[in-house]
Amino acid sequence: MNSLTSGVKVVTLTLTSTSFIQNGAIPIRYTCDGQNISPPLFWTGVPNSTKSLVLIVDDPDAPDPAAPKMIWVHWLLYNIPPENNNLLDGIAPESLPFGTLRGINDWGNLDYGGPCPPVGNHRYFHKLYAIDIVLPDLMKPTKNNLEQAMLGHIISYTELIGYYQRP
Repeated sequence: MNSLTSGVKVVTLTLTSTSFIQNGAIPIRYTCDGQNISPPLFWTGVPNSTKSLVLIVDDPDAPDPAAPKMIWVHWLLYNIPPENNNLLDGIAPESLPFGTLRGINDWGNLDYGGPCPPVGNHRYFHKLYAIDIVLPDLMKPTKNNLEQAMLGHIISYTELIGYYQRP
């Protein structure tokens, strides 16, 4: 929880993956050492009043978990339709649910960028937000821009955390 989700219900919304469990290891396939494709994600418990979903994947341990200095953003998706309940393994941009928009990650592009830590075992937070509006086209927002647009509109929130350390 942070100031963005303070007071937000986490009760109903759940986020899982068939490729890793909560606090488990992210398989190499989904990292820069593998195919660098997005993992499959599934959710349940979307509140009825939800108008859209937002997914933010980031690493708060960059560059070194022993001395983190920044949060590295790996993937930003917003306006995911609430009737959608998953993102498939290695989903291509053109296969995203209709209406889904993308934001800019810290590599400066709109695509998923898998774990690629320079040192240590990093945590990767897959954060799913149910919000009460469909956001306007934010024109390739950064994480900060996206979070500002969501302020006051979050109904529910959940997260799935995976770990990765390079071989």
